[in-house]
Amino acid sequence: MTGYWVSGHMAIQRHLLDRVSAFPSQWPFCLRRCSYCNFNKYVPRRVDNAAMTRCLVKETATLLRLSRVARINSVFFGGGTPSLASPSTIAAVLETVSQNAHLPNEAEVTLEVNPTPTGMAKLKDFTEAGVNRFSVGVQSLRDDDLKRLGRDHSSWEALKAISEARTLCPGRVSVDVMFGLPGQSVESWEGELERVLDVCDDHVSLYQLTLERGTQLFKQVEFGEQTVPGDDVTAVMYRTARRILENRGFLQYEVSNFAKNGAVSLHNLGYWRARQYIGVGPGAHGRFVPQAEGAVQREARTQTLEPDVWMREVQQVGHGTRRRTRLTQLALLEEVLVMALRMTDGLTHQDWAMFNPDAGLHCILGQSEDVLELQERGLLILDVRGLRCSWEGLALLDSMLPTLLFHLEKYISNQEKQKEEGSPSLCQGGKSKTR
Repeated sequence: MTGYWVSGHMAIQRHLLDRVSAFPSQWPFCLRRCSYCNFNKYVPRRVDNAAMTRCLVKETATLLRLSRVARINSVFFGGGTPSLASPSTIAAVLETVSQNAHLPNEAEVTLEVNPTPTGMAKLKDFTEAGVNRFSVGVQSLRDDDLKRLGRDHSSWEALKAISEARTLCPGRVSVDVMFGLPGQSVESWEGELERVLDVCDDHVSLYQLTLERGTQLFKQVEFGEQTVPGDDVTAVMYRTARRILENRGFLQYEVSNFAKNGAVSLHNLGYWRARQYIGVGPGAHGRFVPQAEGAVQREARTQTLEPDVWMREVQQVGHGTRRRTRLTQLALLEEVLVMALRMTDGLTHQDWAMFNPDAGLHCILGQSEDVLELQERGLLILDVRGLRCSWEGLALLDSMLPTLLFHLEKYISNQEKQKEEGSPSLCQGGKSKTR
């Protein structure tokens, strides 16, 4: 998926809009579809690489100009399987970014890699094209699990890919690994994670298997052909993994992400900090202010899913944006809150004030009995730093979000009513009592 990060936030922060940006890029093609995957992926007989490259370049230029972004701090090539793309495609997109915005030498440029011979053969070429960070989709180091997941690589190939990626980008290689797989036990998961940590670099992403309706694996479980661990077991797996990673020197900085030696994903931090981004490529998503149109509000954008249709639209009008929705203040603040609480640092008062200077977190949430109860249970922390989950609370974030979002919506509703009535706001200038 192709995109860019922008640092501005809303109309009141317009002076920030041209300063910092991040760019995710989508290559939607795969050699085969994994049994658990419901992403926007296609397995074509052939891909017109030249046409795809031209369209990615054109949409990149169009949307960068539309956003008027001045600086790009990170680029992320995802998919699909972007390691199937030609290195010349990667180079062309990066060149277009640098022609339309400042792309500093230290910008983080990540490519997702499927550890197959096809993907590994081009790793060096990708670095010469400008990639300086790899995210390797290992998923498992057990061949039986890989077959169940429909992956097209072996454990040996995964290990080889990690080794070669580390040689090319030392300290800048991430490994994706999944838990909660069919037939997996807590003990087998512990052993597999330890094995991953023996060979990985400085970044690990853990993902619990999700059974998505319509996928092959969902049907197999539904018909009793496969069984997956229950919620109580996967909770133990997650808790155990966090302890193991901590003991091996990895710092958890987000629900699913762990790093040592400061090797955090700068691109993903942009998502979690609710920075703007421009999605480019079939099915890509974006959040940015189209300043060239005179807009001052952030829009949620989705690019056309089908590659052929997307290419036709890009050729005709310069981009393949299928849907654009202007975000309300409530929708924006909901995203800010939900994404920030995924991080161990949570949401600072300073970051919240950039999006909502009229009322602070204490004013909106601090007086709620429900929120106070979460604090008393040791799951949530609201203090002078801001709002964040405790170690225990991070694992239960999904169960806490409905309460927090309810009170946020209640605050926005009351604010709108007070404006209609001409009544003074309960919170002035974001100042509120600190506990």
